[in-house]
Amino acid sequence: MIVDTMKVFVTVIEQKNFTRAGEMLNISQPNVSLHIRNLENEVGTKLIHRTPKLVQITEAGQILYRHAKRILLHYEEAKHEINDLRNVVTGKIRVGASFTIGEYILPKVLAEYANQFPQVEVQTIISNSDEVIGGVRTKILDIGLIEGNNKELDIQLIPFMEDEMVLVIPLNHPLSQMQQIEKDMLQNQTWIFRETGSGTRTYMDNLISELDLTIKHSFVFSSNQGVKEAVKAGLGIALLSKWTVNREIMTNELLTIPIKNKKIIRSFSFVQHEESDVSKALKIFAQKIEEFSTNY
Repeated sequence: MIVDTMKVFVTVIEQKNFTRAGEMLNISQPNVSLHIRNLENEVGTKLIHRTPKLVQITEAGQILYRHAKRILLHYEEAKHEINDLRNVVTGKIRVGASFTIGEYILPKVLAEYANQFPQVEVQTIISNSDEVIGGVRTKILDIGLIEGNNKELDIQLIPFMEDEMVLVIPLNHPLSQMQQIEKDMLQNQTWIFRETGSGTRTYMDNLISELDLTIKHSFVFSSNQGVKEAVKAGLGIALLSKWTVNREIMTNELLTIPIKNKKIIRSFSFVQHEESDVSKALKIFAQKIEEFSTNY
């Protein structure tokens, strides 16, 4: 179908790489090359100059790319209108989520969504907030669910629920007997951090900067689970979403103690590209997220 070939062509141009285009479309790199070759034969001219390290679009390719984007947009609109007519929700949505949302909220929402709309194919990527935003900006993702704020001009950000960040302490820590933590008690402590680019890390850094804390030592883990296990082992203290530690608090594996005069609230937000095509399947998914937020 010509639409499939147009999708391949547009993806190659936007990714500037045949292999990455194939990975995104779940087809082999030789198949990508075949689509491009057949398209060039059909239009009778070269559309892409390709070298081992570079994919460069020709003038003819630029013309076709512009029209191909319109063709694909109109095709998707037609499919959505037909499905609306049939009152059927189908299609594919690509969802990216930060680790906190992806591990503790997204599975609950997806379970209900998939049960209600089994004809929708949902692809998910769990990564840190910066990488999710990057996926939305490059249109690899249709929607992202992130922690905190976003300053990218071409990205729409819509908060859907609030999240409390809490100080997490090992059971045998010197601070574990305190009912409330004074600022000075946090000086010269060992901290367990998430990696740079994580929404959780941003709030950790902000807290340390705002309270003007001196760090004795620090360790960095690339997942919430890693941070929790490090704290449980007595390696240090951390700032984490309450969502991530609820179970450990209930089972007395970790402690959370409030910081005096300091409550840390952040937003969980949708992020979408300003030019994204919002399908019925995607709209309903966003509604499910909002419904979840009102019930918790």
